[in-house]
Amino acid sequence: MQNQEGPIADKEMETSVSIPISEFDDWANFADDDIMQQQSAIHAEEAKKIPFVGNKEPLSMLAAEYESGSPILLEKIKMLGQQYAAIRRTQGDGNCFFQSFMFSYLEHILGSQDRAEVDRIKGNVKECRKTLQSLGYADFSFEDFFGLFLEQLDIVLQGNEDSISLDELIIKSRDQSISNYVCKSSVEPMGEESDHVDIAALSDALGVPIRVVYLDRSFCDKGGVCVNHHDFVPTFGDHSNASSHSTEPIKPFITLLYRPGHYDILNPK
Repeated sequence: MQNQEGPIADKEMETSVSIPISEFDDWANFADDDIMQQQSAIHAEEAKKIPFVGNKEPLSMLAAEYESGSPILLEKIKMLGQQYAAIRRTQGDGNCFFQSFMFSYLEHILGSQDRAEVDRIKGNVKECRKTLQSLGYADFSFEDFFGLFLEQLDIVLQGNEDSISLDELIIKSRDQSISNYVCKSSVEPMGEESDHVDIAALSDALGVPIRVVYLDRSFCDKGGVCVNHHDFVPTFGDHSNASSHSTEPIKPFITLLYRPGHYDILNPK
């Protein structure tokens, strides 16, 4: 008995091979670097739609993104609203962690006017320079970064001739030439997403505790919904709050929100 599917299958096979071979040849001519460059160009174009550092937004704006999505994420955003007042978005250009960290730190100094903290971190920067030099890094590879970072620290302290306001800090943070230098890292190339190793290294180097809050679909160990976070606390050396000699766990004053592939800033209530 003849297989009734035979003629149909033959027609499907004829259709499947009717795609011009030249199209496959064109794809074959693309090297990995070409594909990566094309992907980077698309990513960069999308990133331009958001400034390097955005304005504060209520968490309800974040919830609106997931209205028709996961109920777990909506519940977690609702829980975040109990502790945090606003989110400040950063551009998703691969440098979002460094942009988020640096702006959040400078905003903290601008608000607190903690001159002792500025003196402390300047001392850590000095030690970082010595460490990098001892490891064989050329001065030009980090001097621009450190110089600009120290300059930003000085101008957020009030009382100086060139002191700036919060609005001016935001404008400066949106300047690509400044933002990219302040986010420059010796740990990895510009445009690469940061992971736990990079965050721990930065926290240790500058002596600044950092809290990363995770917005994902994970559940608590005992079931139910909860918002997980991880505190990166400097493991050695001089760090923020070290002078208080308190036995209480160090509470980071910088809190970043991590969604897969991206960091934003969370502002506490």
